[in-house]
Amino acid sequence: MIGVHVAQQLREAGLTWKPTPGDRFAIPDRDLDDEVFVLSNMTIEVYTVPEGQVIGFNGTTEWALDDVELDEALWLPREEQLRELLGGTFRTLHRAAAGYAVDTHLLGADHTFTAPTAEEAYAAALLHLLTAAGA
Repeated sequence: MIGVHVAQQLREAGLTWKPTPGDRFAIPDRDLDDEVFVLSNMTIEVYTVPEGQVIGFNGTTEWALDDVELDEALWLPREEQLRELLGGTFRTLHRAAAGYAVDTHLLGADHTFTAPTAEEAYAAALLHLLTAAGA
């Protein structure tokens, strides 16, 4: 799983979240940085209210949360979501000395991103794609 810091970098680079059941997220800056929440049709759902979208915590007693605004939550995309977001730039994922490597092809150039986990390697590749697209 990617960490909060990497997820924040992805969001700052322009990654947007359209919440779906099964998505993981954190709520940074509320002393909950180390907690990972999962959207579920039963306990944690996204609601649209006049002010925008909120994440509602139904029947949870662990935290004193009724709901949080969507922009307060930080999406922690899973491996397959990161791979899908790379789209046609993605070439391969393979084992490397440092863990895993993701190979991409962008604007006529090949790039390799290595990290200890596959998700972190995908995230590094996606961050590169987002920043290259924004340049």
